Amino acid sequence: MRSRDAALDGIRAIAALGVWLLHVGSNTGVMYREGMLPWMMSRLGIAVPIFFLLSGLLLYRPWARAVIEDTARPRPARYLWRRIMRVMPVYWLVTGLALWAWSSFDWTGWLKWMLLAQNFFPADPTPDGLYQMWTLPIEMSFYLLLPIMAWLLHRFARGGNRPVRLLIGISVLPVICVATVAVTRLYGLPQLALLLPYHLIYFACGMAMAVLSVWIGHSRVIDSLAPQLLVLAGLLYALLSTGLAGPRTLTLPTLSQSLWRITLEAAVAVLVVAPFALASRPDSARNRVLGNPVSAYLGRISYSFFLWHAPVITLQLKLTGAQPFQGDFVSVAVVSFIVTLLLSIGSYHLIEVSALKLSGHRSAPAPRRPAPAPQPAAPAP
Repeated sequence: MRSRDAALDGIRAIAALGVWLLHVGSNTGVMYREGMLPWMMSRLGIAVPIFFLLSGLLLYRPWARAVIEDTARPRPARYLWRRIMRVMPVYWLVTGLALWAWSSFDWTGWLKWMLLAQNFFPADPTPDGLYQMWTLPIEMSFYLLLPIMAWLLHRFARGGNRPVRLLIGISVLPVICVATVAVTRLYGLPQLALLLPYHLIYFACGMAMAVLSVWIGHSRVIDSLAPQLLVLAGLLYALLSTGLAGPRTLTLPTLSQSLWRITLEAAVAVLVVAPFALASRPDSARNRVLGNPVSAYLGRISYSFFLWHAPVITLQLKLTGAQPFQGDFVSVAVVSFIVTLLLSIGSYHLIEVSALKLSGHRSAPAPRRPAPAPQPAAPAP
């Protein structure tokens, strides 16, 4: 098994817990109450941009290293096989159980969901317990397109300052994102928000961070400014938790609100991840806090936790007969956390680890840095 960066695992754990808390708050109605805390709870969806950024960082880094350091490029077929084995087996288990329990789909509906194609059919109803799964088709779209994007960036970077040219090439992706957001809002096409182009800015930030991590390695500037960067992330998150970034309900935001939201989410995600990805120092307080054994382990099982938490919350509410937005927050939080945690531990060790072994997942050399840190494993959402 490839060595992992414990602090980035800790970030992944916090992001997964944020998604869980968001859905506990929304299902019990707490998120829609008055006050700053409910507003801040409603923006815990920031976890998704963080997941997307980590995917761009960790998955593109081998390709960035191939360009900058003239190392061997990843083999696309092998890379894609590992991505499929990383994501799909436990997804099939959780989704299959939820479809069997709460959907009336025929075989075509099952096929769409089992192939992660549900986002391309927005008119179809979302089965109970699977409302969090909209992020996975976006992740898989990025996985499939990454070898092509990496090849194009590799060709573009030849014959000049390679890191700079890579960053210039990557800068096209946020432009595509902004254009997609504008089309989505100006022409009333909310279904575009379920597709990869709408979210490219987050993956692009991660890819740019991958280039910087290979190019400059450990940044003393970011290391010295890490506390300030994390405080700034908190302040921007507070700004994100206002009407500036759109409503808390399912009411569609305006173009201005959408642009503010993606900008603030991207900024918060970068400020949270950069002190660990570009200035990893195991002896620092931030690394000791996020990289402790408990949070690192929660990060390793975070994919299973992400998959299981919504079906568990749904089942709990159905068994207790709670009305929509009327469940008891404390009981839903406690029970759903314990049950989801136990299911996640089981599916991680029985399914995820076994699938990774079958995919041929082996150790890889750590990046060459002035202050080397363990290379993290590629993430799942």
